[in-house]
Amino acid sequence: MEIEKDLYDSYFSNLIQGNKALCMATVDDLTARGTSIEVIYTDLFQRSLYQVGEYWEQNKISVATEHLATAMTENLMIRLQPQIFSSQRTGKKIVVACVANEYHQIGAKMIADIFEMNGWDGYFIGAGTPAEELIRFLKSQHPDLIGISLSIYFNLNEMTRTLEKIRKIFPRTTIIVGGQAFKWGGKDVILQFDDVHYIPDIPGLQRFINQ
Repeated sequence: MEIEKDLYDSYFSNLIQGNKALCMATVDDLTARGTSIEVIYTDLFQRSLYQVGEYWEQNKISVATEHLATAMTENLMIRLQPQIFSSQRTGKKIVVACVANEYHQIGAKMIADIFEMNGWDGYFIGAGTPAEELIRFLKSQHPDLIGISLSIYFNLNEMTRTLEKIRKIFPRTTIIVGGQAFKWGGKDVILQFDDVHYIPDIPGLQRFINQ
């Protein structure tokens, strides 16, 4: 099920104007119509935030408006939590983090939510997580899977260092990576590591979970 253009355009306009109630009404309407979480995350939240980023780069909106749109989207994601956590638990765990110096965290939160929706316990430990703190948390949880988000290409070296440190302590734990940064390159870095997989988008994530 796709989100209609008119509905998306109306939502985006309300988002950048800070109309929280109208954005909330759009999400409520979509869920009432049976629209899946994956579609809402991909075709509404992700798409609109990418457009917000483009508008900011083009000086069409201020950084304050960008931050407001991000905060509103995070609140709307929280509104969907009852559906996300309704799945039967599988007993599996994933820990998801953004590398140090990364502060765009919604994509990583979406990853954790999609796993929760599939019955996993998803631990999202926030933006800008130093590698040492991430590893300390991993030692406490012993997850089945580790997710790393990278939204800024210039932080690619930091991600590489993080992967190297994780692999020294967790040589056999599967790792997935993703984020906007990879549209500029960096996928070749992943080939240096065993059992590290690039996930391009939410449909790709769902295929990975189902395999």
